[in-house]
Amino acid sequence: MDIAVITIFPELVASVIESGIPRKARDLGRLRVELINPRDFTDDERRTVDDRPYGGGPGMVMKAEPLRKAIQAARALCPAAKVIYLSPQGEQLKQQRVSALAQEDQALILLAGRYEGIDERLIRAEVDAEISIGDYVLSGGELAAMVVIDAVARLLPDVLGHAESAAQDSFSDGLLDCPHYTRPEWLDGERVPEVLLSGNHAAIARWRRMQALGRTAQRRPDLMPESLNKDDLRLLAEYSASNDGIDD
Repeated sequence: MDIAVITIFPELVASVIESGIPRKARDLGRLRVELINPRDFTDDERRTVDDRPYGGGPGMVMKAEPLRKAIQAARALCPAAKVIYLSPQGEQLKQQRVSALAQEDQALILLAGRYEGIDERLIRAEVDAEISIGDYVLSGGELAAMVVIDAVARLLPDVLGHAESAAQDSFSDGLLDCPHYTRPEWLDGERVPEVLLSGNHAAIARWRRMQALGRTAQRRPDLMPESLNKDDLRLLAEYSASNDGIDD
């Protein structure tokens, strides 16, 4: 997948592909990230990309023309790309959207705003979608762009060490993930749940499903499906009555 990021801090975004999963995706040839600085498309000595807002008020607004030229440069590198503006006013990023982005045939151009935002006319003319990573304020869109890159990279083919790793993550099926354990078997007087030591794969899968349902109901009830099948209702009831879950 090709991703171009338009940012006045390219060195910040560059760090995300120098380690971990994004670096592996890059080294495998599954991910290519281009960084484009709109300051390179200004015509004044100070390389100005912002100006005072019409109507007054605090802060500055990013100018349309340097950003437009940066988008054009990004399109030259990534033809037929979709332009996504990282904005607190955008659709909140969820795993389902990440999966859709990872399966896109076209490249992505991530537009990282700064200051009070960017000229609204540019958004209407050039932006295909707006995405928010949460209901809070950041200094700029770079961190949001890095979140998108990391989340998408791990879903690209061959990037994760185990093909099922992504499918079992939190939110992949709308639920939180189940708890996980590793060696030693005993830690601070607590033993790994017996079922995980049984070697019974069907029982383990059932326990994990029960834990995912129970944890989601306790911690993120807003994520619970509106209706559950009989098996899931039985598991949820069993979770509530059980002392196996770490939340009990």
